[in-house]
Amino acid sequence: MKVLTKAEEQIMQVIWNLDKAFLRDIIEEIPEPKPHQNTIATILKILVEKEFVGVNVFGRMHQYYPLVSKDEYSDSTMKNLVKGYFEGSFSNAVSFMVKENNLSVEDLELLLSQLKKSGK
Repeated sequence: MKVLTKAEEQIMQVIWNLDKAFLRDIIEEIPEPKPHQNTIATILKILVEKEFVGVNVFGRMHQYYPLVSKDEYSDSTMKNLVKGYFEGSFSNAVSFMVKENNLSVEDLELLLSQLKKSGK
């Protein structure tokens, strides 16, 4: 799966939250300072080319909707992160997070409990 730039990901977050959106809807949801409307339209065009977003055309209006779910993208991003920075080992990634105090022992125990319940 292709990787999104920060700007592309910001637009995708809005589209994922809204499910379907026109340009004006996307502009409304982006926090200040908002990029220019033409910038957002260009990013949407790129997202369509990357096949992350589909378009329904209503006359001159374009309604955008996600072709890639947030879960699919999150999964791919996490796998690439672990592959690139932790030799492909999720246990190395978790160890790093515990060592850096980003994941407490309590959080880790809760995660293990949830994994045991789901049978993974």
